[in-house]
Order: sequence, then C-alpha cells, then structure tokens
Amino acid sequence: MHILITGFEPFAGSPVNPSMEAARALKQNPPPGIEITTAILPVDHQGGPARLLEMLEASQPQAVVCLGEAAGRAALSLERVAINLMDYCIPDNLGETVTDQPIDPAGPAAYFSTLPLRAMLAAMLAAGIPAELSLSAGAYLCNQVMYALLHHLAQTGATLPAGFIHLPSLPRQAVAREKIMPTLSLDVILEGLRAALSVLSDFSVL
Repeated sequence: MHILITGFEPFAGSPVNPSMEAARALKQNPPPGIEITTAILPVDHQGGPARLLEMLEASQPQAVVCLGEAAGRAALSLERVAINLMDYCIPDNLGETVTDQPIDPAGPAAYFSTLPLRAMLAAMLAAGIPAELSLSAGAYLCNQVMYALLHHLAQTGATLPAGFIHLPSLPRQAVAREKIMPTLSLDVILEGLRAALSVLSDFSVL
C-alpha cells in the first residue's frame, strides 16, 4: 500500500516539530508492506494546503495521513472532524493571522475523517500507546490542511482514506519551555503510528 504522510515544519519558536520527525522516520523505516511518500508542509495559510494538494496529485497515494503537533496533549489524537474555519491562536511562520474566516466560503461546514479511526485507535491502545479520538482538529493550520484535503477529495470524487493525527510534543521541546507539559518520545510516537498504519493497510483491501 502506498501512503502519503505529511508533517509540518517547526513553528512558534520551536527548533523541531514531532510531525516532521515522525514523517521522516516512517519513510526511512515503514511498516511491512507499506510504501511511504512524505511531504513537510510550510506553516503558512496558503503554502501549507497548496503543498499538500501538490504532493497528493504528484504521488497518487492510496491513503493520506497528515500529522501535526498539539502541544499540551498527552496522547496521539485521531481527529474526527475538520471545520470550515480559520481562527489562528498564533501567527503562522510568515507572521500572518486569520480570524473568523472560512477556509472555503462555498464549502460545507465540516468534513469527517475517512480513516478507520476506531480500528486505528484500538491498534494503538493494544500496542500500549496513549491514544484517543479527538472531536475536532481545531482552527489553525492542522485543521485547515485536513479540511483542504477532504474538500479536494470530495470535489474530485476520490474515495481513498484520509485524515489527520495530532502528536504530543517531544521531551526536548518541553525542556525549553517555562511550564511543564506532557510529552512522548519519538520512539513511542512511531510505535503508535506504525500500529495505526498497519490497520490502515488492512482496511484498504477489505
């Protein structure tokens, strides 16, 4: 199975992003039977979605899993819904902020993930990895990328599984911050993602 996995470049002053680290590591050592193409997306409201759709068209994957960082979370979060809203809590990497704006004024209010979320969650938990279902991907770039992806697939009639997983911060990020925050090591994150991707591979041939 061929899966496109995306991560984001570092943002908000952090030197690393767990989604970037995880995407690159998965490409180097994918689960058995899975071919991975990766793309590291810029953290800006135009370049991020544009890069994702460019890679989607170029690689023609059988599934898409977008990854992003959610500082403060203690578990891998499988996102259920992308909403048609941009309401940035911090500026993007170009210094731009967007408040109370739709991603697509003509688009629907929301899209549901088409990943087999319950099965992926069960596989992560069975592997001993902290994981959860999360209702919404928020209103920052992660949500915008998820919405743009699902909107594009709906508009083109494509039926491949696609969605978003938020990752906790890495321990070395927490050291540089003033407040104590939950983290997971990259090895633990990768174990959880490999379990989820293996389920996705099985799901695709049902």
